[in-house]
Amino acid sequence: MSISIPDSVIDSSRLDALLEREQQRFAARHPRSAELYARGREVYLYGTPLHWMQLWPGAHPVYMRDAQGAHLRDVDGNEFVDLCLGDTGSMFGHSHPAIADAIARQAHRGVTAMLPSEDGVWVGEELSRRFGLPYWQLATSASDANRFALRLARLVTGRDKILVFNGNYHGSVDETQVEFDAQGRMRTRTNVTANGMDHERLVRLVEFNDIEALERELSHGDVACVITEPMMTNIGMVPVAPGYHAALREITRRYGTLLLIDETHTISTGPGGCTRAWGLEPDIFVLGKAIAGGIPSAVYGVTEAVAQRVWAAKPPAWAGGEKRNNHSGFGGTLVGNQLTIAGLRATLEHVMTDENYAHMIEMATRIARSVDADIAKHALPWHLTQVGARAEYMFMPQPPRNGSEAKAGRNGPLEAFIHLYLLNRGVLITPFHNMMLACPQLAPGDVDQHNRAFSECLAELVGG
Repeated sequence: MSISIPDSVIDSSRLDALLEREQQRFAARHPRSAELYARGREVYLYGTPLHWMQLWPGAHPVYMRDAQGAHLRDVDGNEFVDLCLGDTGSMFGHSHPAIADAIARQAHRGVTAMLPSEDGVWVGEELSRRFGLPYWQLATSASDANRFALRLARLVTGRDKILVFNGNYHGSVDETQVEFDAQGRMRTRTNVTANGMDHERLVRLVEFNDIEALERELSHGDVACVITEPMMTNIGMVPVAPGYHAALREITRRYGTLLLIDETHTISTGPGGCTRAWGLEPDIFVLGKAIAGGIPSAVYGVTEAVAQRVWAAKPPAWAGGEKRNNHSGFGGTLVGNQLTIAGLRATLEHVMTDENYAHMIEMATRIARSVDADIAKHALPWHLTQVGARAEYMFMPQPPRNGSEAKAGRNGPLEAFIHLYLLNRGVLITPFHNMMLACPQLAPGDVDQHNRAFSECLAELVGG
């Protein structure tokens, strides 16, 4: 086995030797984390509170002690520049003072009461102003927000099917856990059980950027909703083809299908996400993860037209002068609690600002330029894509057009080596792919620490 690179070939024995060296370095730096992981395996089904926490490079997870801004420290005293930021959950920095102070104040005033608050009204008004959809609801995760939004779409259209894109990521929504096999047939995603979901009856699957396939699958007239990101981000960033969003919007409208845009990752673009920056027109908008400073929270908004259809099917509690039970299968006792609302308001009001985004994008651009230069220096057949404060490189010459191409460009051993090399030199990037995020507190010196480590990594990788 070998990995071919122009003017250089790294065979498996070389890569194995590099990985073994980095594993030894990792073990020497993290003895306390190793002890905690051994204890965790005795009490957690998969060793950690969330099994994803084991997907970092190394023989065991790194256990966090504290984090502030763009920096994180582990239980062994190692310090890191954090470009992962909780895989977007802390995109605006760890414990941002404005958010931490607001949450602390609210914690002393009451956490949850299943009652609305004045700050909650402010949050709804700001969401409407910022994203352009007039009516909103809250959830505790983007997964839940997507579930509830799809339920609304089925309610108002009377249709059952959902259309998703191959290689998508919308959290743990059952309808989205599908992929194409090697013969182009839809199947349950690898390592995911169907969980009772009849995908054949309820889901249509197409490749991203494929307008012809999109129209073919919507032409049956049985799809309630298309759920999509503005561009794909989780399988590796897949940019949107020119004209695709205009076609997507026109075709969905023509066949009476609602369009749900999930900006949980692409909020890196700017204060209004791609929806505002690109002039998108979703019927339903979903946003989660980072919007309350790391406290579990998500929002979903709908247009006036969708709201009217929802109210016609399920009148609001105030309609007709009588109370109605309009639970409708979505909600949750802790949704909209006062602590979450405090985090939401502080994030929207003080952190998701034009000024902060300008700095975040500047720092991400500083990363991207250095990575691009190193890729060119070693004539590597790789590319980098930047979306605002988010940058990611992939092991293929050009950006993929769809999820299948993105998947084909992944290289597990190579990713593991690069991630572990950076981690051992005090830099965290997202473990699931080669993604880096810039938060408002990230400084040029922090970026340069990553850039030096990445440059040294490639020099060792190609033997330069």
